Amino acid sequence: MKIPTQPYRCPLARLQPQTTDLDALKERGWRERRVLVVGADDERLDFVEREIVRRIGERLYGGRRDG
Repeated sequence: MKIPTQPYRCPLARLQPQTTDLDALKERGWRERRVLVVGADDERLDFVEREIVRRIGERLYGGRRDG
């Protein structure tokens, strides 16, 4: 009787980070906590929506800090 061998699993495999679906996480945050996470350069928004997001961010947190 031939028993199939299991492929070798490296013990370090459990230390590899799991990939996270960021869009699903953002959606869950909105649905459960009403927290919106959106980038000011999100292509799904039109110009006016991106400008609103940028202005809200600057009012709450100030302008960009480059450097």
